[in-house]
Parts: sequence; structure tokens; C-alpha cells
Amino acid sequence: MNHKANAIYERDGITWRITSDVHTHTVYSHGKGSIEDNVKAARAVGLREIGIADHGPAHVGFGVRRDRIPSMRDEVERLKGEYTDIEIRLGIEANILYPDGALDIHPDDLHLFDYVLAGYHYGAVGPSPVRSISRNIVNFLTPAHRAPISMIKRNTENIASALRSGVVYALTHPGDKFPVDLVEVATICAETGTLVELNTSHRSLSPEDVAGMAAADVQFLISSDAHSPARVGDFRSAVDLVLDSCIDASRVVNLVAE
Repeated sequence: MNHKANAIYERDGITWRITSDVHTHTVYSHGKGSIEDNVKAARAVGLREIGIADHGPAHVGFGVRRDRIPSMRDEVERLKGEYTDIEIRLGIEANILYPDGALDIHPDDLHLFDYVLAGYHYGAVGPSPVRSISRNIVNFLTPAHRAPISMIKRNTENIASALRSGVVYALTHPGDKFPVDLVEVATICAETGTLVELNTSHRSLSPEDVAGMAAADVQFLISSDAHSPARVGDFRSAVDLVLDSCIDASRVVNLVAE
């Protein structure tokens, strides 16, 4: 198996290592590889931890089926016994739903996950389908630089509601799908102990964005958002983003200098 990613990256005379990649997808939702494929890829590039976080069930295009989650849990437990040199965790990338910021995770399923990621996705439909779909279409068709203040405020408040549920480990690709107030989002993340993801698949944040969010004393998490095993552990663009933003790299929980 050939891999484009590598957990080691050198820049400006410093060697950087990503220790974990907890946002990867599999065939259970929108990915091209199995859970074991992602585990093998993570070992090949030198990660110490791999996380599987398939899309939540409310995504009409490729959300994981709720009845398959126990099978995913069983598979992760089996693989833990086979691959003892790497930590394997099961998460989910839950959808933040409109209009109340609910997450598409059934409370009875929370015990099956080691962590919960959450983010906006156009294909997620909430309990009010017409309102959800119309909201998604409007956000999709509205360039971020032309988004009215009212839209930005609604989207930001929706995220706030989701984060205040107390179950979200990290907010995925903020500002990529729906226009939001990034500084306010970072402030809420800091208040709730939620990490802000620096996503190397959706490169929506600029160094200025990251510096502005860092002012809220929030911590960050680098993720590949890999939809194929070849991208597991891909983190170089995020390291460049961190260094170009001039924030303290220690604010990134899974990045270390060697």
C-alpha cells in the first residue's frame, strides 16, 4: 500500500510530528477504505493513534446507518487486539442540525463512541426537513464574503447550541460550509473545552483566521479528514498554517516538535 502522507515533517530546521489523526472516514459512510485499512495506513506513516469518525446518520447522502454502529464498535475492539502498537478509537462526525443546533446522535448510542466530532454539512437534514434543506441551499449559494450578518449570527448560534451539549470533543472544519463568526466560535470552543480543528482536506482557514481564533485561548487539533487510506496522517498544510499564523505550536494538542 502506497501512502502520500507521513507523520514527520521538517520545516525551518525543526522536525514536527503528528501523533494522532482522529478524523478519518471509511466505507461505513463516505470513505474508500475499511477501518482496518485506515489502521494499517496510520501504522505505515508512524501515527500513535488513529480514530474513525464517519458521518452522522442525518446526512442523506452518506451518513452511517445507526444499526451499523455496534458492528463498527465490535470491529474496533477486534482490531485493538490485533494491532497493539497503535491506539485505535471509534468516534463519529456528528452533524449540527438546523434550527436548534442538535446533533444527530441518539443518546442511547453515545456509549459506543470514544469521542464526538461535530460540524456543518450541506447534506444533513434535521427534524424540520423543509427548513433544513432550504437553510442548506441558502448557505451553499451564499459566498462567505457576501453573507449577511443575520445569517452569520444564526449559524454561529447554532454551533454554540451544539457545543454547549457538552459532548463535542472537536469542531470540524469551522467556516468551511456555513459562514460563521470565527472569533465567536473560538470563544465558545474555549468556554466549552472544545478543540478547533485545522482540517487539511478543507483548507478554509487563513493564518489570520487562526491567529484571531487563538486570541480566544482555544486549543487546536490537526486532522486529515481522510476519505481514503492514502490521506491518513496528512498534516503538512496544517503545520504550515500554524507556523504562518505565528501562534504557539503547543496550542495544537496532537503536534510535537522533535
